[in-house]
Amino acid sequence: MSSEKSNQPKLPTSAIDNLTNQGFKNWFEYPIKVYPHHTDYLGIVWHGSYLTWMEEARVECLRSIGVEYSDLVALGCDLPVLELSIRYHHSLELGQTALVKTRISEATGVEINWDYAIVSPNEQELYVTAQVVLVALDRERGKTMRQLPPDVKDVFARITSAVK
Repeated sequence: MSSEKSNQPKLPTSAIDNLTNQGFKNWFEYPIKVYPHHTDYLGIVWHGSYLTWMEEARVECLRSIGVEYSDLVALGCDLPVLELSIRYHHSLELGQTALVKTRISEATGVEINWDYAIVSPNEQELYVTAQVVLVALDRERGKTMRQLPPDVKDVFARITSAVK
């Protein structure tokens, strides 16, 4: 039975594996604290809470350079999630604090790739690594844009330079 398991192909997680092999310096940091509504009945963080924290960190990263998410929407650009890869390394528990670290790894065409790591405040414990791909959507037409509007491209260029 154990030999059958070893012959099964692994899930494609190489991009997330690369995140765990590098330091998390020069990323935007968003501090969090685990409250009761983030947890299950045993006081362990519910898996969806991590996604909420990652989105909050992304929005706060924008705000840190003076861009409100609502500004992007006003430009006619929405940024829904196209793809999400997440690896849970270690559970957070009620009362713990952590840092959500994020950065744009790549912005090509109309896709924006964000990297995430949720770590202990001293960065000794790794809780989650993830990658999220957003796609630029024309709100008026409800279709994927062919290219990012110049103002939106500028926003992502500013984020990339601000966190490096």
